[in-house]
Amino acid sequence: MYLDHAATTSVRPHALSVFTEQAALGGNPSSLHAAGQRARRALEDARESLAGLLGAHPSELIFTSGGTEADNLAVKGLFWARRAADPRRTRILCSSVEHHAVMDTVEWLGQQEGAEVVWLPCDAEGVTSVDAVRLELDRDPESIALVAVMWANNEIGAIQPVAEIAALAGKHGIPTHSDAVQAFGHVPLDFAASGLATMAVSGHKLGAPVGVGALVVRRDAVVTPVQHGGGQQRGLRSGTLDAAAAAAFAAAAGDAVVGLDEEAARVGALRDRLVDGVLREVPEARLSGPHDPTRRLPGIAHFTFPGCEGDSLLFLLDMMGVEASTGSACTAGVPRPSHVLLATGLTEDQARGAQRLSLGWTTTEDDVDAFLAVVGRAYQQARQAGMAGHESSIRTASSR
Repeated sequence: MYLDHAATTSVRPHALSVFTEQAALGGNPSSLHAAGQRARRALEDARESLAGLLGAHPSELIFTSGGTEADNLAVKGLFWARRAADPRRTRILCSSVEHHAVMDTVEWLGQQEGAEVVWLPCDAEGVTSVDAVRLELDRDPESIALVAVMWANNEIGAIQPVAEIAALAGKHGIPTHSDAVQAFGHVPLDFAASGLATMAVSGHKLGAPVGVGALVVRRDAVVTPVQHGGGQQRGLRSGTLDAAAAAAFAAAAGDAVVGLDEEAARVGALRDRLVDGVLREVPEARLSGPHDPTRRLPGIAHFTFPGCEGDSLLFLLDMMGVEASTGSACTAGVPRPSHVLLATGLTEDQARGAQRLSLGWTTTEDDVDAFLAVVGRAYQQARQAGMAGHESSIRTASSR
């Protein structure tokens, strides 16, 4: 029972077929001979297809190795370009629930490049405060280099007020970047209508192979390149392009977006079934994120389970045939509470019992029902293990 689709999902058959066919043909898209031009056509067809699905112009789509590279290129590139144009622009407004691809990049700019980071607060459901953005813009708009706010949170699924924030920043000519990695293929996206300057997406979250993503860059946005070389893709991201991966990304995205409304309704119903079942089997569990299902991603259900360690519950569920997560896969194995949960007001003890259950295109009712059949037993065992560990630490401390 695979319930970790937010980490990665299975490659779709159509995408795999397209990938293997193009990979077998080979060719460098920058070469002028027949094989190179054949690869170039496949690449540009993929670019045009993806741009259409994202509500962008093909010239605005820059292929990358994934969401992390796209976020780095956008955040660093926008900051460097804006500061170069006006040295006063050193402030970055960043939501406090960002993925580490954005959060760590912003922190690096603060430590190494003299950026002043303003972490935007969120409410108890993990939704970034628009009022906080407005306050910072009113205070000193000339000092702001960029705003960063994700489209939807990767841990608790909260959909963010991206268009509203981008509109506020746009009144001052300030660019906004959004990490839309978890949103693409799951909720409607329209880059042109969003008001964003840049937007990052990734292939493996919707059924393409790992290793391909894209950054959408508005045509009038100025972004300083992070890497240099052959000058491919408007000079923003040099390097030989992977035509096979790009074609597979376009195929997977097409399959996801064409049936998006129906699939979102199907997966959302499964999520609601799972949420109701968990709260029935484990009444102590607390649902994270927006309780209004229309304000969260259809495939994410996040809970905190009091009195147990998230890792203990994760391992017990794994032994029972359920593959889930304690949070972001990019921080898996790191023994610290989720910054997202802390930002929503949870204490470290409350955040330790986290479990993210994410559904995808292969999830069935049988998967959800099989999980619900074991979650109560897994929780009781994890809670006993947690309490035993707590009592042991008390006895050890009192004996010293």
